[in-house]
Amino acid sequence: MPNYWYDHIHLISPDPKVAARFYEKMFDAKTVKTTKFADGRTNIALDINGSRILIVEPRVEAQSAPSETGYGMDHFGIHTDNLEAAVAELKAKGVKFRDEIRANSSGMKISFLWGPDNVLIELLERNG
Repeated sequence: MPNYWYDHIHLISPDPKVAARFYEKMFDAKTVKTTKFADGRTNIALDINGSRILIVEPRVEAQSAPSETGYGMDHFGIHTDNLEAAVAELKAKGVKFRDEIRANSSGMKISFLWGPDNVLIELLERNG
């Protein structure tokens, strides 16, 4: 059985830089990385004493997740040490996936699944 642990929460904000400054000022968060997604949206990674918060601009087009048409929490991430086994196990248990496994530009493998109440969960395996 794959192992699982909390990885991050991903927030949607009309201005990720302003949102990041709030977490920096109020909670002493540190900006770890600022990147651009392939569609041009800014994504800011923060660290709050070992906890990861990611803040991104909303998608232009509406998607299937309710949060992707507004602001607030988009999804939270769960890290696993074996994504392929985890996806197979969860599918066998009846979990519905929004996205199949894919690798991002850094080689990290990700897949998105639906939790209760249409909560979007990112299941990920970091390389290394």
